[in-house]
Amino acid sequence: MESDCRLPGSCCRPRVLVLHALFWGLVSLRVFGAALLSEEKMSVMSAVTPCWLTDDFVVTEECARCSDFNTVVSFQKSQMACKQTGYVERVNCSRTRREEYRSCRSSLMEEHLFWKFEAAMLALTALFSVLVVVRQRSLDRLASEKVRRQIESI
Repeated sequence: MESDCRLPGSCCRPRVLVLHALFWGLVSLRVFGAALLSEEKMSVMSAVTPCWLTDDFVVTEECARCSDFNTVVSFQKSQMACKQTGYVERVNCSRTRREEYRSCRSSLMEEHLFWKFEAAMLALTALFSVLVVVRQRSLDRLASEKVRRQIESI
């Protein structure tokens, strides 16, 4: 009688089965626990929804860097919005008449990020081009050496 197990006797041991069950139980508990926590966070976040997500709004101050705010009150209100992009704009909601801050993307920041990306891609292109040329030369050298040895052996 042969066993289907690759390691004889190790598959059917109760200790191994218990360890497998324990491991997969912990993994599934971790996954389902994370799913439950994210649902709780979503319900808490939906209770404190900014008015500009649900209501029409008017932008009262254009997108500006967070450090440009001088007053402490506006800084405290805009602190959460500043964490996302570093830029914030003031909006006035139509229905609730509340003034809030929301994170925004500056065109200057976008242009700066674009040119950083372009420079990184240019540097990577140059690096890999050099690597391709070096590799091709070494392969050519190996091939010519192999041909030379074959000719010498004749």
